[in-house]
Amino acid sequence: MICVASLLSCLVLISLSTSVNALEENAIFAGGCFWCLEHDFEDLQGVISVESGYSGGEIENPSYRNHKGHQEVVRVSFNSLEISYEDLLKSYWRNIDPYDSFGQFCDRGDSYRPVIYFSDKSQMSSANLSLEKVAQELSIPLNKIGVEIKPKSTFWKAEDYHQDYAERNSIKYKFYRYSCQRDKRLEEVWGENARKGREWTK
Repeated sequence: MICVASLLSCLVLISLSTSVNALEENAIFAGGCFWCLEHDFEDLQGVISVESGYSGGEIENPSYRNHKGHQEVVRVSFNSLEISYEDLLKSYWRNIDPYDSFGQFCDRGDSYRPVIYFSDKSQMSSANLSLEKVAQELSIPLNKIGVEIKPKSTFWKAEDYHQDYAERNSIKYKFYRYSCQRDKRLEEVWGENARKGREWTK
């Protein structure tokens, strides 16, 4: 009886573990400096973790000194029962400048251009729908939006000193963000919806 009870307990634990893992999904976004985008996602209810890294290029094991062809990205791990991919997209858009395809804010060049990397058809559909919603909300044609939507490629985690940068280097981070005028531009574009994952207004 003890053996049977132990076996049943193990099966229940395995089942629960599998169920929890099945709820965890990943999303990859590029939107300028990964320090900022990481911090923007970290406090959202349902987000499990956010990692800064590189993706989109061909160089293997890229580094901060050598990531040509890659964008600075964040990988967001989230519990899909607490926050949906669609809600992550709302927060993503409201934390970037959708007009700028050549970088973001004071960071210029290919490494900083905005990209949504989808992992499957469902994410692709949601990303494209969000693009249309942005155009409607800002009352602009689709071709004025500079964000690329493309299939995900290998995510390469950035160096340790880039992880949780805003939390570990609060003063430097705040000075950088202010100097880059990130929040000023977000408010110019999004108004009261800047930095918020609210429902689309149109």
